[in-house]
Amino acid sequence: MKYEIIHNTSTSSVHRLTLPKIGFGTWKIGGESSADPTTDSVSLAALHFALEVGYTHFDTAEMYANGHAEDLLGKAVRSSKVKREALFITSKVTPSHLKYKLVLKACENSLRRLKMDYVDLYLIHWPQVGMKLEETFRALNKLVRDGKVKHLGVSNFNLKLLKQSQSFSETPIITNQVPYRLPDHAYIKNGVLEYCQQNDILVTAYSPVQFRSIRVNKTLGEIAKAHSATPFQIALAWLVMQPRVITIPMSFDPKHIKENFDAADISLSADEMQRLDNAWNKNDE
Repeated sequence: MKYEIIHNTSTSSVHRLTLPKIGFGTWKIGGESSADPTTDSVSLAALHFALEVGYTHFDTAEMYANGHAEDLLGKAVRSSKVKREALFITSKVTPSHLKYKLVLKACENSLRRLKMDYVDLYLIHWPQVGMKLEETFRALNKLVRDGKVKHLGVSNFNLKLLKQSQSFSETPIITNQVPYRLPDHAYIKNGVLEYCQQNDILVTAYSPVQFRSIRVNKTLGEIAKAHSATPFQIALAWLVMQPRVITIPMSFDPKHIKENFDAADISLSADEMQRLDNAWNKNDE
């Protein structure tokens, strides 16, 4: 199941993009803040299985395992039977690289590690205090014009920064990647979710089940049972049933990788969505 984004540009041409509702995140692939080669075999196995299952959107970043996640993702793609053009690859530039020349160099390094000619989506990973956003986007816009990046987005941006990004970007901002999950409604309260839904911007929810540590209460358990699904699948379905919301869970466990992927096909009723919205407000145990 996919979302189609349609943007009317200043030239009246139509910009179309389709993205699967559930992609595969790569945080902890190849390590965490630094590379850990001892995890390469299990990391590559997870990536290979995700490709076999049918994931087409893979989200990575130069920050993940200090670039090693990009190395492993590129290796897995090259050794798979899936063509590069059938995939949607997202990467991100770190906050310390937001100056003009550093953005260009960061992207070049990501492409070198991935061994790819372009990434489909390039994000500012986090905003940085004192950053010159216009300068950052001057570099990002050049990357798009040069064909090294297909689409631009941001991550962890509040509403003010998101709107500023739109004003500096020569192409549509297609997503704001934020921490969004049950029962965390922070990005509902700060207005980001509603703004994105009204302006054809995807909210990409990361850590959607907090690495399976999300608290399973009575309501979540009952709805999972009714759908013959796991509570974590229902938590993912709750996200992607919302307009303009996609998510990027990850797992090393083949069973969970498949369950996450299948969660996109679960259809929750309006009543079930409402019950999940309110369950934690009622301290439902």
